[in-house]
Amino acid sequence: MNTTPRLFSYALLASSMALIGSYVALSKPLVMVLPVFLLAWLRFGIGGLATIHWLKRPADEMPMSPSTRKFLFLESFFGNFLFSICMLYGVSMTTAVSAGVIMAAIPAVVALMSWVFLKEKISGRTWLAVACSALGISLLALSKSEHSAHGPSAPSSDLTQNNHLLGNALVFAAVLCEAAYAVIAKKLTGALTPRRITALINLWGFALMTPLGAYVAWSFDFGAVTTGSWLLLLFYSLAASVWTVWLWMSGLKNVPASRAGVFTVMLPISAAVVGVLVLGEPLAGLQMLAFGIALLSVVLATLPGRGSGPSH
Repeated sequence: MNTTPRLFSYALLASSMALIGSYVALSKPLVMVLPVFLLAWLRFGIGGLATIHWLKRPADEMPMSPSTRKFLFLESFFGNFLFSICMLYGVSMTTAVSAGVIMAAIPAVVALMSWVFLKEKISGRTWLAVACSALGISLLALSKSEHSAHGPSAPSSDLTQNNHLLGNALVFAAVLCEAAYAVIAKKLTGALTPRRITALINLWGFALMTPLGAYVAWSFDFGAVTTGSWLLLLFYSLAASVWTVWLWMSGLKNVPASRAGVFTVMLPISAAVVGVLVLGEPLAGLQMLAFGIALLSVVLATLPGRGSGPSH
């Protein structure tokens, strides 16, 4: 593909991951106001309403095959429903340092799944980019551990070994879910438009979360939620269920899933930047080094090679 469309696709992928990191950092107040399952349920409900006009099949799009329907369900089940449960419960049972290091494996797992399931050829430079992204996020996690070890937010000393191991296993399960999301998305973009994928995934997410969300909502005091929290919920829902999904699916149409996976490095970077600029968190030298190495991975993944043509 030509350089300009390729760079535009890269920009869409990077924007999607950066926006995810931003709303993850800014959604902390919401978790204190709304239970997790209720928050997820409301998110998919608002996202579904915002994208309902995208459900209609375009005239030039073929009817969905049984395999496409299956991939749509799996995309929402792994990327929305199961990922949230594994990550939230996993982080609650292990340390933030362990979770950060494990999450750094996402680009590598995406590349491996793309190689196994999509038969994509993985270049040496892409593998080097994957290694840099993992190293950068690992350094970021290490810098956070050094900071927390000297502060009041250090991990509790009574964390049992069994809970720690189970928490790590759940976080790694979330990594697998996120990688599966990236790989399955590549299958879907060949059959459906990004807008329709976004709308259908929201509906599946709402359906999957309804039993748990409705149960929590039954006894929840909605009157205690402030106007500011409702506005933040609206931003979170649109960013998580509409904007990021559409950006990712649009960028993925012209980029191999293995290379697109490297852009997940933008998630922790943007979350940390929001933490520094908005929440006033300190930025240590080791964190700056981590950002530099992580951004190097994006450069390695996006610069065209000598005589490069279509990636697949």
